[in-house]
Amino acid sequence: AASIGIPLHAVDLTPKGDMEDYQTAMSQAVAHFKAQGVTHFIFGDIFLHDVRKYREQQLAPHGIEVVEPLWGRSSETVMHDFLASGLQTVVVTTMADGLGAAAIGRTIDSDFIASLPAGTDPNGENGEYHTFCYDGPIFRTPVRFRLGSPFSRSYDIRLDDGTEKTYTYWFADLQEP
Repeated sequence: AASIGIPLHAVDLTPKGDMEDYQTAMSQAVAHFKAQGVTHFIFGDIFLHDVRKYREQQLAPHGIEVVEPLWGRSSETVMHDFLASGLQTVVVTTMADGLGAAAIGRTIDSDFIASLPAGTDPNGENGEYHTFCYDGPIFRTPVRFRLGSPFSRSYDIRLDDGTEKTYTYWFADLQEP
């Protein structure tokens, strides 16, 4: 955050890693930002209606407006614009039954996008992967880091129909060099 000139407010989601922890941590974060006078939260969702609806339902009672500047654009256009932006990112999380551990540490570039299995959204919009952005035109200096060893973690998620499904992800922690 310092490298792009904005304050950082860390939100710890790790105590148990479940939705209860997530909702508690996010409620505390919303309260923090409301106290700072924040009235809008900006997200990078493209087409997942359930995610947008969830965000709106969680934030509207707090008087926070959800802004989705990428909403409705094609995934291909969003990725094209991202690659042209000069931002540098590295994969830090993947779904185990998708890209798996092999994608951890890969840079998002045209080779990475070309290597994605059929049906994978190029932006990871369906949760296929998550990234850390460490350099680009808006950075005063690149963020120095190293990736920890990949590890997996499974989560039991209760679905809308009441059943539970186990999701497994690969992660790599960001560490100081």
